[in-house]
Amino acid sequence: PKMKEHHCLHAALLCLGVLCYNQALATERLSHARPSLHGHLEKGKEGQVLHRSKRGWVWNQFFVIEEYTGPDPVLVGRLHSDIDSGDGNIKYILSGEGAGIIFVIDDKSGNIHATKTLDREERAQYTLTAQAVDRNTNRPLEPPSEFIVKVQDINDNPPEFLHENYHANVPERSNVGTSVIQVTASDADDPTYGNSAKLVYSILEGQPYFSVEAQTGIIRTALPNMDREAKEEYHVVIQAKDMGGHMGGLSGTTKVTITLTDVNDNPPKFPQSVYQMSVSEAAVPGEEVGRVKAKDPDIGENGLVAYSIIDGDGMDMFEITTDYETQEGVVKLKKTLDYETKKSYSLKVEAANVHIDPKFISNGPFKDTVTVKIAVEDADEPPVFLKPSYIFEVQENAATGTVVGKVHAKDPDAANSAIRYSIDRHTDLERYFVINAEDGNIKTIKTLDREEMAWHNISVFAVEVHKQHQEARVPVAIKVVDINDNAPKFAAAYEAFVCENARSNQQFITISADDKDDSANGPRFIFSLPPEIIHNPNFTLRDNRDNTASVLVRREGFSRQKQDLYLLPIVISDGGVPPLSSTNTLSIRVCGCDSSGSLLSCNAEAYVLNAGLSTGALIAILACIVILLVIVVLFVTLKRQKKEPLIVFEEEDVRENIITYDDEGGGEEDTEAFDIATLQNPDGINGFMPRKDIKPEYQYLPRPGLRPAPNSVDVDDFINTRIQEADNDPTAPPYDSIQIYGYEGRGSVAGSLSSLESATTDSDLDYDYLQNWGPRFKKLADLYGSKDTFDDDS
Repeated sequence: PKMKEHHCLHAALLCLGVLCYNQALATERLSHARPSLHGHLEKGKEGQVLHRSKRGWVWNQFFVIEEYTGPDPVLVGRLHSDIDSGDGNIKYILSGEGAGIIFVIDDKSGNIHATKTLDREERAQYTLTAQAVDRNTNRPLEPPSEFIVKVQDINDNPPEFLHENYHANVPERSNVGTSVIQVTASDADDPTYGNSAKLVYSILEGQPYFSVEAQTGIIRTALPNMDREAKEEYHVVIQAKDMGGHMGGLSGTTKVTITLTDVNDNPPKFPQSVYQMSVSEAAVPGEEVGRVKAKDPDIGENGLVAYSIIDGDGMDMFEITTDYETQEGVVKLKKTLDYETKKSYSLKVEAANVHIDPKFISNGPFKDTVTVKIAVEDADEPPVFLKPSYIFEVQENAATGTVVGKVHAKDPDAANSAIRYSIDRHTDLERYFVINAEDGNIKTIKTLDREEMAWHNISVFAVEVHKQHQEARVPVAIKVVDINDNAPKFAAAYEAFVCENARSNQQFITISADDKDDSANGPRFIFSLPPEIIHNPNFTLRDNRDNTASVLVRREGFSRQKQDLYLLPIVISDGGVPPLSSTNTLSIRVCGCDSSGSLLSCNAEAYVLNAGLSTGALIAILACIVILLVIVVLFVTLKRQKKEPLIVFEEEDVRENIITYDDEGGGEEDTEAFDIATLQNPDGINGFMPRKDIKPEYQYLPRPGLRPAPNSVDVDDFINTRIQEADNDPTAPPYDSIQIYGYEGRGSVAGSLSSLESATTDSDLDYDYLQNWGPRFKKLADLYGSKDTFDDDS
């Protein structure tokens, strides 16, 4: 409050001083604004005579102080004309900017007053026009003349910064004087008048860390080695004061938040010198063992740390990777461990910064080391076979119980438990082998045949005797060794042909052999003829010594009539130990050939001639066959004619018959083929209606027939009677007709559809007893039981 009173007092004194000065200046100007109507002389410097020209108006610029708050209007100045004699006949008129509103003039004395408070920041000057006229006639006595009223500035506006808050960054450990940010303030007062707009910057808060240049507003660091890790953010208050910073000036402030950015000025550091870890010997490679972490107070890329193993007896067994999300070193297993072999390992791990700032290299080294001790824990391991796989051999056809081979496994644990062996029966479905559970010997329990299966692949299990859950598996491949137990045979089913006119020593076929045994017991094959026919007069054999043989003709002239087929036995031996042989028969057929040796026919004509059938006999056989065919045709024709109906249908009477056409009819709209009126009005027909599926020769009267007694239960007699009547009725066809009606009424005008009763007859039989015969006669009881109902209706 005291500071505010001092400011008000200073402003009032300043306004009063300016007002007194302005009043004195105006009085002096008015005293010199009254020259005579004629010019007068004034002496200049050094006696020079100056001639002043005559003028009607004499004034300079007028000034009025801004923000005047006195009770009376402010006198701006006075206008006076040379022709004004003071008798009141001259009237002064004021026009222009603000005339009559802000500025008013006394039309008699010419005094100009400001009636409102002026603000230079809103408007710095006003342009007005003055004129003297005759009061009575309003005739201008002087030409109008312009003058300017300037608003004189006072210090009424404090400095203002462009932003209320500033944010800036500067690297930590920057040198003293490093520029941080420049702040700028502005003052609305007149910079050309006095010191109202002359600003000076100073720092109110933030010492001794920062300073500000008084004239430019640039903020700079004031202390060296500011550490972000100690303090990251600073709040600085900057003041801008006008009047050149002197007492009485107005001021404004702004806040600047300065953040120290990180640099890599801190090396990584492990919080402890030794890490203890443990891992089971059952762990698989790639499994995590533990983690280490070196702390680096830097952030971002400056705090990135890479880990590596630089020494230790576990360098080959372990590895370390960097988890960049947590900045930890992850120790992982590299190879399988064995507790029984080595129980502990030691590693020397190094943590180093990834990015190093050369400016701070002197602070180094930017790395640290730590010792990691890893203890291997014993685990209950499954048995281990001495080999990853086994391959054995056994001869085929070996006796049951032959030893194939032996597998061996042991318990790697310190307990060294006993092992039991077994065969996975899914791999030996036929159960060819068995294994001794104690010593692992594999034996055969069936005879093996190499030609059936050359290899047997089985799996053997090994489990600890007291810990059945610990199990190991090993593949065992058993090769069946071949022995010479298969004789060679023809490679194919050969059938040879020889011409009747074949020449001596002519080759007509080449044969080869096949052996199921291995190549060691198979080829080379030896071909020969049996000793008993080695001097065969018809054919001979030549071994080509390439596992093939050629058959040749020994003599000339063969006849199909005498013999058309020869069977030649051939002996084939293999090269096995001991060698095996087999006798194979080659069929040789005699054929007719042309002169060039081309095959013509191999038919056995001799057999046809020997049958004793002459040409006449063949003709007789053919004649008999033709006669039989003619008889069959006549029989079929007569049977068809016998089945044709004897009564000819009329063309217009086909409405209830099933007739087959080769074309399609007109459908439901085709009403020309039958009398549709009969179907539409069946109730209009009275009396007996004959069947419409035939055209009777005469009107057949109802026949009495023999009827069983009403109480008779002999259904067989009843049915036989009806059959006899139907057979003796010439007007009834021997089949049921299919009747199709478009209207369902109380009865059918076509009568009964059953062949049991071809015409409508009256009957007084009572068939109610059929209801008592059970469900098997229910249909029959319903048919004959409904007859009474029709009788009652009629």
